[in-house]
Formats: sequence, structure tokens, C-alpha cells
Amino acid sequence: MSTTWEMVVGLEVHVQLKTATKAFCRCATSFGDRPNANTCPCCLGLPGALPVLNAQAVTLAVRAALALGCTVHERSIFARKNYFYPDLPKGYQISQFDRPLATAGRLECTVGDHTTTIGVTRVHMEEDAGKSIHDRYHGFTAIDLNRAGVPLVEIVSEPDMRSSAEAGGYLRQVKQILEYAAISDVSMEEGSLRVDANVSARRHGVTTLGTKTELKNLNSFSAVEKALEVEFARHCAVLEAGGTIEQMTLLWDPNKHETRPARSKEGAHDYRYFPEPDLPPLVVTGAEIDAHRAALPELPKARRLRFRADFGLNAADAEVLTATRSLAEYFERVASACDDGKAAANWVMGELLAAANASSLDLRVIGEQPPVTAERLAQLIALVKGGQLSNSAAKQVFAELLTSTEAPLAVATRLDLIQVDDADQLATWVDEVFAAHPEEAGRFAAGERKLQGVLVGLIMKTSQGRADPKKVNQLLAARITG
Repeated sequence: MSTTWEMVVGLEVHVQLKTATKAFCRCATSFGDRPNANTCPCCLGLPGALPVLNAQAVTLAVRAALALGCTVHERSIFARKNYFYPDLPKGYQISQFDRPLATAGRLECTVGDHTTTIGVTRVHMEEDAGKSIHDRYHGFTAIDLNRAGVPLVEIVSEPDMRSSAEAGGYLRQVKQILEYAAISDVSMEEGSLRVDANVSARRHGVTTLGTKTELKNLNSFSAVEKALEVEFARHCAVLEAGGTIEQMTLLWDPNKHETRPARSKEGAHDYRYFPEPDLPPLVVTGAEIDAHRAALPELPKARRLRFRADFGLNAADAEVLTATRSLAEYFERVASACDDGKAAANWVMGELLAAANASSLDLRVIGEQPPVTAERLAQLIALVKGGQLSNSAAKQVFAELLTSTEAPLAVATRLDLIQVDDADQLATWVDEVFAAHPEEAGRFAAGERKLQGVLVGLIMKTSQGRADPKKVNQLLAARITG
């Protein structure tokens, strides 16, 4: 971190809305289809084809804005953003400009022990462009227009971030909120969440903004953070040498770990915005806005606070268990079924997430495709709470549940793992351990209590985890003579 220069970051997040059809026509939005299969005269920009606004896209855009704390305006205007690019068949993009859908939101972003309030300047609707493919045919660029016309919201932040870590934290929070609210599948791999980062440098204590550059081609949050660090270091070096920063758009090269110029940065006047003549103003009534607000699910921050209050979790555990809506709902089903939030948290964060990671399971679908259903995990926890299984035996049962449809009790019985509390059998195991370890047994019997844990461990090993540790401790305590 520079002691002379301060990083200033603002982010533009482009999010594909979770609709079945495009923004202004009935073409499918499905990912991975044959190139140019999902096109029609409207999204191809053919003369005479008129756009018809997708009502579901409006619903999702309004809910996204509300989830981000924005004020949704009852009247907004679509505009034509004019520029020429091979994958933009109309020669313009339908977007919003001076009358956006929503403005003035805010998010609290915590990085380590520091919490910053980051403003959301605006949320507006727009359509996506197509995709240029440079590596399909040698010496040629191919165009796939399946994405042309796909509905997006663009979320523009204020330049309130002062580090790459804050930028990463903000992005992860935006992604989590949109996933919770079912606005988008927020998959960076499939292009449904894309980020442009604007960065500038200014001396510490200065309030005016420096000249910014825009970073594109950022396909992961770690790439955003790395690119910001590299570009900020370049700004600092230029300014320290007495030079000036030229406003431009740059691309990030992750292999060379460097940024490179793509083009000079356009201003709004370069796009020659004017109101879209084929679409009337978008009107969302106050009553509709209230209904959309009421339809929002519990969002991550509220759920974290409730988990801490209802289940006695600490902040770190609540953060892990609310990472995705699906994981949070899975945990809550386990906790409710076994009536023990802390035990449920330990098992979900431990064995369950380890199994999910081992199978590369996407945490966004863990509730629908869990390694072990919430009901079966709750049954397993209940066996431990009821004293029928030790923790080590329960882990063996869990491993079996990954490939078995049996109930946990049936698995434990089949593996002969049910905990034994019969006094005679326990005494037999104690005698066997004492006979095998006479020195430790003698010292313990003479009053050396620190050996009790060692002996309990040996007895549990001898019993293959079936001995009731509470009863074993009671038997051992009775054998102390001094």
C-alpha cells in the first residue's frame, strides 16, 4: 500500500437477469446452445422488428434495486446507446441513461475489522450485446448473437472503495444478495456476472478525483483485485515520475500479470444517447414497488443476525452458514429437525462441507443436491445427542451415508457402532486396557488423574469406538484409591 497515493475504485457490475427469454423478444436465454440458434429479427436488428419489453425482466430488475437499498423510480426511460462493434447488430444498445430505473443505494462492506459504506449510484436495465470469438477459426473472428438482447441490470457504484480488498468484498456481497433474491444465477463462468473496474490515484488527504482508467476482461473476483493492484501501481509510478494519466480502457492479461490499452475511454457524449423511440417510458407504480419489496426473501445480513440470535452462533460461523441461500436453508432444516443449532453448525461446516468440496458440489445447489439430506443428517446428530453413537462412530456412519440410502440408525447397527453402556462389558474393556498397560494403570490407580484421558482413549480404541465415554469415565474414577 502506497504511503503517498490513495487508491480510488468504482465498479460497474453487469448482471444477467434470470429470465427464460430475452429483454425485448421471445428468444431463449439458455447458456451453451448452438451459436446463433437463439436469434430472431428483433435481436438481429433487422428493419421493421419492434422490441416488446419482458415483464419478468422488469420484476427482477426492480427487486435487484430494492435488495441493494436503492430508490426505485416510478418512471424511467429507455435510451439508445450508439456505438459500432461487430457483435452489436443494431449499431446501438437499448439501455437507460439520464432517467434510470433506480438510484441512491448503499451497502455496508466489511473487510477484516473495517466496515465501509459504499454507495450504489444507479441500477438500470439494458440488453446485452453478442459475443466475439477470436479462437474458433484461425485468422478470423466469429460472431455468436445468442447473447444479443439478453436482459441485464448494470449496478454502478460510487467511487467509495479504497483498496482492492474492499472492491472484492463489495463484489462478493453484491453477488450474494442477488443470489439470495433469485435475481440471477450470478455465474462468472457463464458470463451472467461481469465486472468493469474504474481506478484512479490521488495523494492522501486530497478530495478531488484523479483521472481514471477502466479495466475490462475481468472474469473472477481475484482477477479484479489483482488487476486493480497492478493498475494502481502503474498510476503511482507515472505520477511519481511527473507524468499524467490518460483516460482509457484497458484489458487485464492474467498470464503476463499486466494491463494493456484497448482503446481511449469514451464519455457519454460519444455514445450519442437519445430516448428509444420504439419503447414508451417504463412505469412502475408505488403499489407495485411495495409489492416487490414485500416479495423479497430474507437477505444475507438479516439471516446472519437471526442465526446468531436463534442458534447461538458466533459471527464467523454465521458468515460461513449464510454463504449461499441454499446452504443457509439446508443448515436451518438440520438445526430445526435435531433441535440443536450448534451441533448442526458443527456438522454442516465440518463433515458436510468437506464432502461437498470433495465432490466439487456447487454450494448454490447444496440444498437441492446435498451429499446427505438435511433429515438424515439431523437423525445422525440425534443419535449422538442421545448417547447411541460417539462422535468418531458418527463420522464413520456419515461416510456410509454418502453412498447409502439407509437410515443412520440402520447403518450404525450394521457396522456394529451403537454405543455400549452395559457395565459388565465396559468393565471388561477397562480390565483389558489395564492389563495391557500396567504401568499407566498403576500410576492412575495411585491417583495420577492426568492419565484418565489417555486411558479413556485406549478403551475407546479397544472397543472400536462403541464404549460410552461417560460411563467409562465413571468406572475409571471409581478405581482411583489415592
